[in-house]
Amino acid sequence: MTETDTETDEAPPPTCYRHTDRETYVRCTRCDRPICPDCMNEAAVGFQCPECVKEGNKSIRQARTVFGGRVGADAQVSKALLGICIVAFVAQFAIATFTDDFAMTPAFVASDGQYYRMVTSAFLHVTYFPLHIVFNGYALLAFGSQVERLLGGARYLALYLVSAVGGSTFTLYLLDAVVVTEDGFRYGSSVGASGAVFGLFGAFFVLARKLRADTSQILLMIGINLAIGFSAGGLINNWAHIGGLATGAAVAYVFAHVPRGPRQAALQTAGVVGIVVVLAVASVLRVQQLRQDLGVSSLVSSEATSATGAPSR
Repeated sequence: MTETDTETDEAPPPTCYRHTDRETYVRCTRCDRPICPDCMNEAAVGFQCPECVKEGNKSIRQARTVFGGRVGADAQVSKALLGICIVAFVAQFAIATFTDDFAMTPAFVASDGQYYRMVTSAFLHVTYFPLHIVFNGYALLAFGSQVERLLGGARYLALYLVSAVGGSTFTLYLLDAVVVTEDGFRYGSSVGASGAVFGLFGAFFVLARKLRADTSQILLMIGINLAIGFSAGGLINNWAHIGGLATGAAVAYVFAHVPRGPRQAALQTAGVVGIVVVLAVASVLRVQQLRQDLGVSSLVSSEATSATGAPSR
């Protein structure tokens, strides 16, 4: 008897769709593609591949606070703002004209339309008094990080910058644009982040009230700092503090009292834009008044002393 060998065709074992050199008999319960242990993601039933997990996460709504911020947001924006202040502080030492070029100087805002000073001044500090940046930096991290966790990064950044502009707007109205000294004219100027920091104080108070939390400590903090400002004999620009405080409270009120829902972010944005428009109009009107009262030609032709001797904030 002659025996013949018969060959049978056998299908090759399945391999992972991402790692084709790995045999596997496990399949994604969602798309049925074979997946190896490195590609397995435990699901309610069986395992899913990385692509299906990613696609499924898109349909999950991210948890948010009552004010619209992302739950679990850390203090990255607060740290970044403090980092900018530190870099600017170093630049103030390294570049002789840096402070004068970016301080909040109403005369220069009026004469040359240098409105950018209303924001840049909030990142500068008095170089001969290092505790100025230390105090502001501590307040920025201590209070700013808490406000940022409630509002989320984008809302928090808007609050900080608009509060800085609010402080500068009050400075335009209430800080002497040109001061007469024994050796001539000196342009009134101010530097410091505390206008924006006071905005965080105001926001903290409003948000805490909304959450029915205790506000006695923040009220005490605001009262002490305002009292120090008024008793400093003109060395501190307390008007920037008050302007930042009022603006921060107004912005936070918008964030806190807009109804929750799909239109929350849009309504909050509209409210903040409205506050910015009010500040912009008020600033332009004040600049026009300063140009008339002081005379642009005299401001441009006069020699100014250094702005580093200006009030801090």
